[in-house]
Amino acid sequence: MLAHMSAPPGAVAPAPALPQALRRRIALRLLPYLFVMYVIAFLDRVNISYATLDMTRDLGFSARVMGWGMGIFFFGYFILEIPSTILVERWSARRWMARIMTTWGMIAILLGFVHTARGFYLLRFLLGAAEAGFFPGLIVYLGHWFCDRDKAKAVALFMAALPVSFIIGSPLSGAILGVHWLGLSGWRWVFIIEGVPAVVCGVLNLWLLTDWPAQARWLSAEEGAAVEAALRRDWRGKPAHLGAWRYLRHRAVLVLAVVYLLICSASYGFGLWLPTMLQHVSSLGDFQVTLLALLPYVVCLVSMLIFGWNSDRSGERRWHSAVPLWIMAAGLCIGGLIPVHGLMWVVAGFCFAGAGVYSYMPSFWALPSAYLTGTAAAVAVGLINSIGNLGGFVGPYLMGYIRTRTGSFELAMAILVAMLLAGGGLVFALPRVSAAAQPPL
Repeated sequence: MLAHMSAPPGAVAPAPALPQALRRRIALRLLPYLFVMYVIAFLDRVNISYATLDMTRDLGFSARVMGWGMGIFFFGYFILEIPSTILVERWSARRWMARIMTTWGMIAILLGFVHTARGFYLLRFLLGAAEAGFFPGLIVYLGHWFCDRDKAKAVALFMAALPVSFIIGSPLSGAILGVHWLGLSGWRWVFIIEGVPAVVCGVLNLWLLTDWPAQARWLSAEEGAAVEAALRRDWRGKPAHLGAWRYLRHRAVLVLAVVYLLICSASYGFGLWLPTMLQHVSSLGDFQVTLLALLPYVVCLVSMLIFGWNSDRSGERRWHSAVPLWIMAAGLCIGGLIPVHGLMWVVAGFCFAGAGVYSYMPSFWALPSAYLTGTAAAVAVGLINSIGNLGGFVGPYLMGYIRTRTGSFELAMAILVAMLLAGGGLVFALPRVSAAAQPPL
């Protein structure tokens, strides 16, 4: 297995560059399905933001209760993130992703039958525990197939699912909110209907994913060997194993974890409360609000692909990670802090924020494998993601708590802006790295 092929520097002969046609064929075979998987994952993670529009009224939940429920997802995620990611690297991405998706789909469906705050908290916690390891597992899985020079483009193409999940989820959830089937409110059907595809996809994973190039029937033996040789070349000189405490002392891992904590606090605080903020400044109905809420993510989709492509073209990672954070901070200032009234001004500011909200990801998630490889990279990605995703509790809960105490989002938005500015600055505490430029896939 490739997972156990780490070798000391100089032990592997230099491999020729992979042919562009082979690189493109791998991308076309893997990335569309990974894209669909991540659309489903993020849709089930953020549909709470749309359900909130009616759920609070039906169940009598305060903004603080909703903020806690949104955020507690990430506690379960944090607890199981690293062991789940290691299983992807050392056991089987195909089998473990099947388990992850099937389990979280079932729990997502159960959220449609919740009646109490305690039940809401429990199911959101279990949903996070079920999904733990999914995103970092996909990042590790991409490392089984794509060399460093292609990694930001590959991450950008499959992570375009993030804005697409909002673009699809906003009108879909808005339409479902208007139904009342079998005596159940529309917000309940949001969870039920959007949880089913995860279960279906989990079963399909057993047939549609391949763990390693050597196992791929759609590659020849020579092509599989060429991919493995190119990957081993990238791995030379990078640690494949570290002692448990060395991760917490590794400069790059620590910096990336802190930066990601700040980013997640801001992006989830903004994204999960976006429909509510738009409804707060308008008199529009649920469906109209959900349509407005997709506009920042249309901008994000284009911006993410541009940043990912340019990062690989130039071989630069740090500026391509920091600048989107500063763009998002500027957008939040325009839409949420500058004392100019009017819905269109707010929407324009939030669309500007959308240009940065996920555009940092392609270059950011190419960074861990620039310093580590093998199991060490898998653990590092899991650690960075688990610590960072605690921000998924901090941001939404902070927004809900401050809204409950002050009646507005302005103070919370100012804190999110400060987090983004600090996160962008901290990126430059990382050692400088670059990836060899390569023609587009």
